[in-house]
Amino acid sequence: MTHTTANREIIAENLVKQYGDFKAVDGVSFKISNGEIYGFLGPNGAGKSTVVTMLTTLGLPTSGHASVGGHDVVLQAAQVRRIAGVALQDIGLDPIMKSMELLTIQGQLFGVSKRDSITRAKELLEIVQLSEFTERRVGKYSGGMRRRLDLAMALVHRPEILFLDEPTTGLDPASRRDIWTEVRRLNREYNMTIFLTTQYLEEADELADRIAIMNKGKIAVEGQPATLKAGLGRESVNITVRDNEDAEKAAILLRDIFDKVQVDRRTVRLYRQNAAQVVPAVVNRLTESGVETISLTLTQPTLDDVFLQVTGQSIEEAQAPAVPA
Repeated sequence: MTHTTANREIIAENLVKQYGDFKAVDGVSFKISNGEIYGFLGPNGAGKSTVVTMLTTLGLPTSGHASVGGHDVVLQAAQVRRIAGVALQDIGLDPIMKSMELLTIQGQLFGVSKRDSITRAKELLEIVQLSEFTERRVGKYSGGMRRRLDLAMALVHRPEILFLDEPTTGLDPASRRDIWTEVRRLNREYNMTIFLTTQYLEEADELADRIAIMNKGKIAVEGQPATLKAGLGRESVNITVRDNEDAEKAAILLRDIFDKVQVDRRTVRLYRQNAAQVVPAVVNRLTESGVETISLTLTQPTLDDVFLQVTGQSIEEAQAPAVPA
């Protein structure tokens, strides 16, 4: 297998896409390593989809450079298409056709013989759990089944690099988890580099090694999800005790360890950077002072907190349709 030596990097250098006076993408740069899952987030209209269209050779940059698997997206578009799989939103599957037909034709378009295309189609339908539905026309598929078939279509030619544009939008939680499992498996077994745009922060948190959040055409922040969350410093320890009196007592006992302390009836909330590290000290102090702890939980900042800080809006607000200027 050539999987260990192939170049599966995605590199963008100062990418710009301009429409008249409007810069949809304004100087975007990043480097994605071999076998990395890279999550790409941002409000509607931030420029995410425009970046994807440039990387997948469907749109030309106004300026800047990008390479996928070592191939220039402008000068070597055919080579990029040969090594990259692309599952974009609303790919437009023919509703009258059946899954086997679609996948077999897709294989033949990539120069594979009919016999090998049929074998590959069967293999892929097994992978995406659609083997039982080969006689059903695609128009009768549910949203989840259609997404899984999209994924199979993107995998026909065994790509080194996979672009997934909001692969689970509109799916129920069970179907979403199925797609997650498959993305993880492809990444783990084939060391496939995966570029994932998503509007679900939980999805990015679950799957991505690193994420970037776009805002107004630029990358506002980039890093590992855990690092970005820790950088907010909003970790908190929440302690519930027997009564209000114990809550006041606990607050006084622990005030010097934390930056901020709030008492809400029988619950004490204590905030600081790396709060997890001081939990043993908190438990010791309370025990020594005879304060009985009913429950103790540690709350981490979420990616939604990061998104809010970076874009000034929560992810729900960010997904509202962009109003044309």
